[in-house]
Amino acid sequence: METPTPIEAFMRRIANPLVQDAQIQTSSGQRWLYALGNLGCAIPYQTVGAVALFFYVDVLKLPPLWASAVMTAYAIFNAVNNPLMGYLSDRTKSRWGRRIPFILFGTVPYALFFAALFLAPFNGADQPVALLIWFIAALFLFETLATVVQTAYYALLPEMFSEYHDRTSVAVRMNIFMTVGLIIGAALPISLASVLGWPWMGLLLGLISAAALLFAVRGMFERQSNLSAPEVPWWQSVKATFYNRSFLTIVFAQTMRHFATAVASSGLAFYTKYSLGADPASSSMILATIFIVATLALYPWKRFLANRLEARTTLLIAYALMGVSTIPLYLAQSLLAALLTAALMGTALAGLLLMGDVTLSDVIDEDETQTGQRREGMYFGMSGFVITFAYALSSLVFGWLSTAYGYDPLASAQPESVAEGFRIFMSIPPAVGSLLAFAALWFYPLHGARLKQVKALLQAKSASADLAQPQE
Repeated sequence: METPTPIEAFMRRIANPLVQDAQIQTSSGQRWLYALGNLGCAIPYQTVGAVALFFYVDVLKLPPLWASAVMTAYAIFNAVNNPLMGYLSDRTKSRWGRRIPFILFGTVPYALFFAALFLAPFNGADQPVALLIWFIAALFLFETLATVVQTAYYALLPEMFSEYHDRTSVAVRMNIFMTVGLIIGAALPISLASVLGWPWMGLLLGLISAAALLFAVRGMFERQSNLSAPEVPWWQSVKATFYNRSFLTIVFAQTMRHFATAVASSGLAFYTKYSLGADPASSSMILATIFIVATLALYPWKRFLANRLEARTTLLIAYALMGVSTIPLYLAQSLLAALLTAALMGTALAGLLLMGDVTLSDVIDEDETQTGQRREGMYFGMSGFVITFAYALSSLVFGWLSTAYGYDPLASAQPESVAEGFRIFMSIPPAVGSLLAFAALWFYPLHGARLKQVKALLQAKSASADLAQPQE
């Protein structure tokens, strides 16, 4: 039989992406294909977070207060639309499934609206209102399509990969692509814009993101049995999610993880300048060390811990290590010491990244045994909604501590207490957050006999669904 071309294989996959439960067997190549989609998710978000404000304020001269108001509204909208889009994908029924249509038909508009952010035809000095309207329209349309595509993408993880080993394997691959996306989206945009111009930078990164997601569709499928499940009303779906003790503990722990990384990213430049007395630009070296080490440590975490321990135990170890690893930032007196501490933090972060989606997938499995539904969209959506508050908490703690220790951005020189304040900000809040996450996970019920019971119930349900399928 003649081997199909990549385009032919892609068309065959999107023509029939539904499989019966008995046909669910994933290969290493399929795990790499699915994980590639994470590159298409990471690049646009990292780029918007890293340079959108700079581009509109510093390059296009939009008034700073206007731009900050837009970004604040964007953060709120980002939180609210996550569960809405997740619920929408849970209720969708089509020949392509519930999730794949959103990826298949939403990716190109998603990439185009991202590029549109950097195609603004107005200048803030001459047409500030027109530029503001363009910024709002492009940003909110991008965010809507991004949530549609990315919620569908992440919701496929627990459905495609039902076994613990498969989930940890694909999690390693996903986080490798996430780190690549972080480097491309956070480190390269300004350099690319200086060579190509901002419009071509946006178009190029949008093209890369769309290509990654559409190529990843080749490896995606959905379970046909999920399309026949009855629909759950919106409020009942929200209520069932927040009544789930397993979800509450996991999403709280995940929020604390995002709180720790938000503190690191927002406070590093201040810490480097005022606490270490180094060039603030060196903060990028510290942050890069955290994420590069995290990527390198993913496989050892999987090989030596995740493969031998349950998800909860692995995650408890990771949070304990994260809590300990931030303390040396308070004691560090040089950039080298901070870099060594960053390597320790990256090692801990690898465990948190590896197990985050795996544990949430277990929660979704448990929910199916209780409600009879596969509600991946709602769970990933509600998780995104709650986690957004980690960044607000980080900002509040920053404002409180920096003010309490005398930081004044208008002062020509800062008091000595400022150095102490930023040492505390970079070390104590993440350590406390990690401790709270550890405490919450201690009461996480989905482990041991309970987890085995959930897996057994799902296997029995899958076997019944296979017997009920018409034989060809």
